[in-house]
Amino acid sequence: MDPVLERQQQLTRRNFFGDSGLRMGGIALSMMAGVQPAAGAAGLITSQESGGAASGMMHPPLPGLPHFAPRAKSVIYLHMNGGPSQMDLWDYKPQLHQFFDKDLPDSVRQGQRITTMTSGQSRLPVAPSMFSFQRYGDCGTWVSELLPHTAKLVDDIALVRSVFTNAINHDPACTFVMTGSEVPGKASLGAWLGYGLGSLSNDLPAFVVLTPRWKSKSAAQALFSRMWSSGFLPSKYTGVALRSVGDPVLYIQNPDGVDSRHRRAMLDTLSQLNQQTHERFGDPETLTRIAQYEMAFRMQSSVPELVDLNGESKDTLDMYGPDVTRPGTFAASALLARRLVERGVRAVQILHRGWDQHGSLPAEIRLQCEDTDQPVAALLRDLKQRGMLDDTLVIWGGEFGRTVYSQGTLTKTNYGRDHHPRNFCMWMAGGGIKGGTVYGETDDFSYNVVRDPCHINDLNATILHCLGIDHERFTFRFQGLDQRLTGVEPQHVLESLLS
Repeated sequence: MDPVLERQQQLTRRNFFGDSGLRMGGIALSMMAGVQPAAGAAGLITSQESGGAASGMMHPPLPGLPHFAPRAKSVIYLHMNGGPSQMDLWDYKPQLHQFFDKDLPDSVRQGQRITTMTSGQSRLPVAPSMFSFQRYGDCGTWVSELLPHTAKLVDDIALVRSVFTNAINHDPACTFVMTGSEVPGKASLGAWLGYGLGSLSNDLPAFVVLTPRWKSKSAAQALFSRMWSSGFLPSKYTGVALRSVGDPVLYIQNPDGVDSRHRRAMLDTLSQLNQQTHERFGDPETLTRIAQYEMAFRMQSSVPELVDLNGESKDTLDMYGPDVTRPGTFAASALLARRLVERGVRAVQILHRGWDQHGSLPAEIRLQCEDTDQPVAALLRDLKQRGMLDDTLVIWGGEFGRTVYSQGTLTKTNYGRDHHPRNFCMWMAGGGIKGGTVYGETDDFSYNVVRDPCHINDLNATILHCLGIDHERFTFRFQGLDQRLTGVEPQHVLESLLS
């Protein structure tokens, strides 16, 4: 499949003038001025820049991608939906105990915006973490007692303590962390990767989403499909969400009386009808529909094989923990993530809910860590043992952090925390990342960044860099703008995290 030829075949008159007309004018002006137009100026990038598309791929990369030799070829994104408390997991602040139940100093808050859930409180009492911390690994990174399994792998992890976001509420914050913008309608990270780098598998989608259940009784925020949407990109790059209960994909089995031969004949007839519709109206989404039907047909064989764990060794299953054989658990999803990447899926996104702990945080966060800590560590070990961690980038984090002050009643053994966008912790491992690294620093109250701030889109720029993509050159023309995952403001790659 030649993506340039495919684009030419799908291009309508309206799309041509809307997408290319202005750029053609720019080329003409540059030629009149005696300036050589840059490769890709008209939406096309020279094959010499990338060495050409990979052969034999169902969805090859765009011409010109990757921009340079990548360290990672796949991404597994572990999203802890709701906002994990950084000071109870990764941002150790031992000096806070002397401030227990004292008001947060105005010099620390600095008049910054807080949510309506705590703005009406008469006090903002400081709530130190009740959990102990310890140094781990040769790097000596401080990690909470809640993460004993992940703590043993800190020499493979680059911890970023200074991430910040513009959003203070869940929906815009989740949209931001997944699409690089608070504004709905933008393309998600996985969709961008599928669009730019294509798929390594003919039988599975380029981008797969898993939404496991959770143990915590904390409020679970809704998961909007925009978190894995293709937005303005062609809809075939939208993430495919596998179900956590029942069959992973609805209607994966043929109904009684219908075998694969009959299904194939039906799809061939349907494809002919859709081709006729495309020839009449020229809508590229009609071809997307054909491709989706074909992928669904192939998934009838690939998905049952994917979820069949009989081929996994006992040692591997034990490593992920007792929940691994229970479909829909985080442990089962973590193992599926490895199996998906192993089979050529470009991006896997696991969204684990229940981290929105406004009250009863000590009890609830313990349950969440029991759900995720061992499987996360097992995923890293499993990838490493199979030689896959070198080219698989693993990302862990939420959409924002939590406040140092308590929401509601504060006691020695119980507290809650409100949303805090000013700083929170995320980490990356594998795929060109330098393990044993700690980036950024916060003040004594884990309230403000005091060294090396990291915007969400700095992190996205770094992720793209690991996959061989220059985030400033990776664009898609929509509504008259060259849209980017990292937005229009200057962002930078976190060079010190790269190996």
